[in-house]
Amino acid sequence: MPINERRSLWRRVKPYLAVFDPTLMTIVIVLLSTSLVTLVSASIGIPGKIEDQIRNIVMSFLTMWVVANISPQNMMRIALPAYVITVSLLIAVALVGTIKLGARRWLHIGVVDIQPSEFAKIAVPLMLAWFFQQRQGMLRWDSYAVGALLLLVPVFLIARQPDLGTALLVVAAGFCVIFLAGLPWKAIAALVVAAAASMPVAWSMLHDYQRERVMTLIDPTTDPLGKGFHIIQSTIAVGSGGLMGKGWKEGTQAHLEFIPERTTDFIFAVYSEEFGLVGNLFLMFMYLLLIGRGLMIAAGAPNFFTRLLAGAVTMIFFTYAFVNMGMVSGILPVVGVPLPFMSYGGTALLTLGLASGILMSIQRHRKLVQT
Repeated sequence: MPINERRSLWRRVKPYLAVFDPTLMTIVIVLLSTSLVTLVSASIGIPGKIEDQIRNIVMSFLTMWVVANISPQNMMRIALPAYVITVSLLIAVALVGTIKLGARRWLHIGVVDIQPSEFAKIAVPLMLAWFFQQRQGMLRWDSYAVGALLLLVPVFLIARQPDLGTALLVVAAGFCVIFLAGLPWKAIAALVVAAAASMPVAWSMLHDYQRERVMTLIDPTTDPLGKGFHIIQSTIAVGSGGLMGKGWKEGTQAHLEFIPERTTDFIFAVYSEEFGLVGNLFLMFMYLLLIGRGLMIAAGAPNFFTRLLAGAVTMIFFTYAFVNMGMVSGILPVVGVPLPFMSYGGTALLTLGLASGILMSIQRHRKLVQT
């Protein structure tokens, strides 16, 4: 009888423990393992980084597990409150936010500072997916206009902090939802033309440091010891890795401290120098698997809401990886976007854990959601 009771308890507990998608989990674990190996080298001379990152990974997995246990129906219920709270926090940041490094991005609550713009990466696509789910079968041009407005409000608040990198990620995830909801190609073409025509106005609205980043991208040698230092040193590190790399802990650019922010935004430069082109191809392959798995989950999602949400979450992974690698390689401006599951950091890793948990929840509940 005691054995039967233990088995009965396991049967009750098992659905809440076996929630991780094996394929997605394997990819995430491989990326995080690669991150720790790289971080050991990148953090030489910076004590405490490895311990902190292990703690961040544990918190990310805990977040992933909690979210994977939340059904898509419950996600739909919290979409509107999550969006309202996020926008309210962004407004609070604009009014009474904490200024660090010349940017007002943080809100002091109790004994900690939070960055509400990170919440927007998930709250905005969640809200848009819920909005279009409510109007499925009745979508007209005004529905897309309202969706665009729901996207632009938080993006405007984030961009004026200023935080161009996060604003870019929110735009990518939000536009993915609008596109997957059925935005006509004519409308997309009109948006492209309008964006091109508005470039002079957008340029005039940029902050001085943002204009300098664009000009530095075009020719970083105009200020090699100042604005162009980041791009020059990171591209040297990427190129000097060659085919096989210099070897683990043998990267000179990182260990001689030529690479700035080598544990966070520029960890790809450290990785490229030490593991070379072969290592880069492996890393890109892992990201392709991550994005491919996300797209497969989106394709197999049981209803409109989950398809839109899974597609948007997958776009977050793609944008993170594409922008960071492009930034470090010198083909995109420096905007402060971390490399997913590779860069050191707690907030970004929690966001990625939340995104992964959403995909796992959609995959886990795909047979339970009414289509």
